Amino acid sequence: MHPARIVGIVVGFLIFNFVGALIGYWIGGIFERGPGGRAGAFGGGFGSAFSGGVFHSAEQQEKIQAAFFKAVFSLMGHLAKADGRVSEEEVAQAERFMGQMQLTSDHRREAIRLFQQGVKGTLEVDALLDDFLLVCNRLGNLKQMVLVHLISVALADGELHSAEEQLLRRIARRLGYPDAAFDQLIRMIRAQEHFGGAGAGAGSYPQEDVPSAYEALGVKSTDSDAVIKKAYRRLMSEFHPDKLMGQGVPEDMIQVATERSQEIQTAYDVIKRERKK
Repeated sequence: MHPARIVGIVVGFLIFNFVGALIGYWIGGIFERGPGGRAGAFGGGFGSAFSGGVFHSAEQQEKIQAAFFKAVFSLMGHLAKADGRVSEEEVAQAERFMGQMQLTSDHRREAIRLFQQGVKGTLEVDALLDDFLLVCNRLGNLKQMVLVHLISVALADGELHSAEEQLLRRIARRLGYPDAAFDQLIRMIRAQEHFGGAGAGAGSYPQEDVPSAYEALGVKSTDSDAVIKKAYRRLMSEFHPDKLMGQGVPEDMIQVATERSQEIQTAYDVIKRERKK
């Protein structure tokens, strides 16, 4: 249920009991749809959304989505050119990534256009990030998702090249990630992707994969069950589709986050299985 409706129900019930809850549900629907009931145009529409402690109007939400989309695909093209040339393999990786996202035809065309602009080598990274942060600075999940998308593409060939790492680290710093936090994020994403694959459950991973499971959650084998569960819940919250859509991730880009949450779930299940022994 949309956060606006939940808030409306709770406030309405506290004031007018059941009847108030119904009224609150209806009022929450107005916030959900946005002014005039119009949905946002860029990503298929969210109307008003609630994140970071405030409601975003439909117009604000469209700006957030556009800024996020532009940052991801422009930087993705720039990342492909980081070593001085764009290989056929890098282009194929970007195309596979777009396919994984299940973009609409309009979004795919826009993504390709932004990617090609990034490849040209004339992209002003700091200016682009300034524009992104101007709109999305308070939305920590979106900043992390930009990095997650870029790191995933950089690791698609199984190797993080020096030029790619330098550019990613520069972007991470600009987004407020110190080097230690960036290094941990790299390790976690590497480990999480180890637990990808359709139908892969905890039982399909042997004993030697347990260390990777801990790494995927950013915890240690010596940590308590409570610490590990807390880390797991935090990660699942960060990649929760409803939360990301509420912050401005276009709906057709949610698939990557959904797959990431499945990887986190599998890693957590591997740890639980191991600790029961």
